[in-house]
Amino acid sequence: MLITQHYLADDAQSKVLDWPKRFHIINGIARGLMYLHQDSQLRIIHRDLKANNILLDKDMNPKISDFGIAKICEENDIGAKTNRVVGTYGYLSPEYALHGRYSVKSDVFSFGILILEIVSGKSNRRFSHPDHNLNLLGLAWKLYKEGRSTELLDEYLGNSCSTPEVERSICVGLLCVQQCPEDRPSMSFVVMMLNNKGVLPQAKRPGFYIETDAPDGELSSSHTETPITILVAR
Repeated sequence: MLITQHYLADDAQSKVLDWPKRFHIINGIARGLMYLHQDSQLRIIHRDLKANNILLDKDMNPKISDFGIAKICEENDIGAKTNRVVGTYGYLSPEYALHGRYSVKSDVFSFGILILEIVSGKSNRRFSHPDHNLNLLGLAWKLYKEGRSTELLDEYLGNSCSTPEVERSICVGLLCVQQCPEDRPSMSFVVMMLNNKGVLPQAKRPGFYIETDAPDGELSSSHTETPITILVAR
């Protein structure tokens, strides 16, 4: 088994993952999460979905791993609250990182981050745009608003891309990282959006992004209560 982050972080290995493989991985993770959330006998919230927890087999089929902090919920449970927030900053949803509230929509947020990382080949935690001081979410949102979403694409992908699939993936990623949990799609809807050609909903401003549109060059964020240690890409 190989870890997705190994491919995304290494320039030489990144070239191995052309667009069809990346889209296959995105779809596989989406279907895996859909199974955990609604098709498994036990409804499972993973709570630590990230690139390092996605294993790839020899055929590049993704496997979700590390269920050490996962929670099992009753079928009708909408979520829970904890005083001990665990997981990985850069992937945590706003309501979980700030208030300890988690649900299946927390996993959806983490999946949205993963989509944007797989498309761009960049880490949300480490990326900072040299010209705008934008983190990965901020850059994805800026390009989406300006109708330039495909500029987020990993430079190594070259001509292997299907532009409609790339644009659809980025839009779905942004829909998954909406500030409010109720604005995020279910994983079954995510799978449908990724694999159909219908018109997608318009994404709104994501949670946990930074930009420099504020006066005097001060950083502004989509959640003013968030500690800067969570927002700043590393």
